[in-house]
Amino acid sequence: MISGSLRTWIRFAAVGALLVTTLLIASTARADDPELLARTEPPPKRQPLRVVLDTGLALAPQGRLFASLDRAKLLIVGAEGADPARRAALEAAGAETAVVKTSAGGTVDVEAALALLEERGIGRVLVEGGGKLAASLILAGCVDRIEWMRAPIVLGEEGRAAIGPLMVQRVSEAPAWRRVAFRALGPDLWESYERV
Repeated sequence: MISGSLRTWIRFAAVGALLVTTLLIASTARADDPELLARTEPPPKRQPLRVVLDTGLALAPQGRLFASLDRAKLLIVGAEGADPARRAALEAAGAETAVVKTSAGGTVDVEAALALLEERGIGRVLVEGGGKLAASLILAGCVDRIEWMRAPIVLGEEGRAAIGPLMVQRVSEAPAWRRVAFRALGPDLWESYERV
């Protein structure tokens, strides 16, 4: 288990210069084609490390993550057994890669990935998506704080789940959080929660 020194933040909009690294899974990178750059005024002196969890290292070395390598580093973390040719292609495109153990579900073990980041001196992680990653981190007990942004729109089932399945059978089994801040940002709401 990751120690309390590694704070994992789940949010769905950029805070910017407060971050050391941003984390997402490959399916979110493919679907959204994000840059994951802090967009603050003034700009941060150093952009956060961008980390993508990609079990097979199958992310194509293209898109905005790669186009912005001159502004921020990119680390792609795969699982043991990932194709060495895919790893070489990602590195040739300018990304750094690493491999950690595979989870029981056959994906990157999130606790091993966070331990890798902690070994590199990374003490805070912003999780940008997706819902499966957020659920995996919550289930592993790796989340200390949630920063939740809500907009005044309703997507219904057509939207993507912010948090994937938690395997909760009863409400009493649900992970508990305490709201510690509530702010209005224009029409949006920003709520901060800490683990109980």
